[in-house]
Amino acid sequence: MPSGYDTGNTAWMMASTAMVLLMTPGLAFFYGGMVQTKHVLVMLKMSFACLSLVTILWVAVGYSLAFGKDAGGGMIGNLDYAFFRGIGMDSLHGSIPTVIFACFQMSFAIITVALISGSIAGRATMKGWLVFVVAWTMLVYVPTAHWVFAPDGWINKSLGALDYAGGLPVELSSGASGLAVAIVLRKRKDFERETIRPHNLPLVIIGLALLWFGWFGFNAGSALQVEGSAPTTFFNTQLAAAGAMIGWPIIEKWRLGHVEMLGVASAAVAGMVAITPACGEVSPLGALIIGFTAGVVCCFAINMKFKIGVDDTLDVVGVHGWGGIVGVLSIGFFATAAMSGKKGLFYGGGLDQLWRQAVGVLAVGSFAFVMTWLIAKAIDKSVGFRTSEEYENVPGRDEEVAYDNATLDEIRDRIGGAGAAPREPAAVGAAQGASEQQDAALLAEIVSVLDRRERDK
Repeated sequence: MPSGYDTGNTAWMMASTAMVLLMTPGLAFFYGGMVQTKHVLVMLKMSFACLSLVTILWVAVGYSLAFGKDAGGGMIGNLDYAFFRGIGMDSLHGSIPTVIFACFQMSFAIITVALISGSIAGRATMKGWLVFVVAWTMLVYVPTAHWVFAPDGWINKSLGALDYAGGLPVELSSGASGLAVAIVLRKRKDFERETIRPHNLPLVIIGLALLWFGWFGFNAGSALQVEGSAPTTFFNTQLAAAGAMIGWPIIEKWRLGHVEMLGVASAAVAGMVAITPACGEVSPLGALIIGFTAGVVCCFAINMKFKIGVDDTLDVVGVHGWGGIVGVLSIGFFATAAMSGKKGLFYGGGLDQLWRQAVGVLAVGSFAFVMTWLIAKAIDKSVGFRTSEEYENVPGRDEEVAYDNATLDEIRDRIGGAGAAPREPAAVGAAQGASEQQDAALLAEIVSVLDRRERDK
């Protein structure tokens, strides 16, 4: 191996890459549990489509355009590394193989576009989504990744804004883009009247667990080594999640009178979103404060969609957009100079770093919103992006089903007779008001059917 190669750092980065790649299936479960049963498979497909399409795009030209030598003005890289040309076994990025660094950054691109699917859950066509993934990755993510992550990107080099692990190109970009695409695809027919409740909360929590696990690789892996800032970023990630899980429930208890598990899960995500750009720049106390602040802000932000009439179905804007803003701006307050040498307002740095962070927020947020709106509009006018209201409301949208409903169908047939039609709401209400004897008979019938099903397995 070439001089400078470090086996420990390489092993850590391979593990971190696998952890971040696992976040996309975790996101699929997280989103899948939050939607109605009929939309579970659609959400899973949308996330897994990103795993394949973005991988191919990244190897072909994405990595080169994001991390290749700047082609002018700090806006985009060149094509020197297209199809990983020139990236051999002896090529190093710091102390790790360049191919591992490229794969690590690829995992960021995959999860970022997958996040946007939550804003349009249940009302996007799959063909429109596939086109969107390709167009958005190339026209939005790749440029912003170059601006922020590449050494000669204009936000990194010229502006001097700090972003340790992707608050701008990942979190804010997905939030702003989620807002734009939700506007283009329009709101659901029952948006104001019907609040979508998770059909499977345990599935949401499983998804959260995978996201939480992967986030340690996302943030601590961005150090690209096991020394230096990696241990602090690891610890700060946990602290921010904990802080948000205090702040959010306080607001939820005040607003609703109780705390919901979905809110707690969303709080953990909000805290980790906010600490993503700041995890290597702030102290553990700063991380805790940032997480708490994000929990409070995001809990309020998720209700803004009802005030502005934008159907951000699974709160991508409220959690990732606003969480990203909190995290990026917080660097201007809490940066300790331990990593970058730059201090925030509370550490004697004045407003210098804060205004740079604010410009970064405005630049990336505006660019992502405008470009995404144009992309989504073009797709909707050409191949079609929005499902019809009739298609949106049908019980199933795929030949496959997420759950085997044969037992429910059999129970319905046994109760109402073979071939019985589904009961109307009025009939359901009448059944609910039936006598105790009728309820007992119904329960016995259900138990009998389930027992027979078990014997037949």
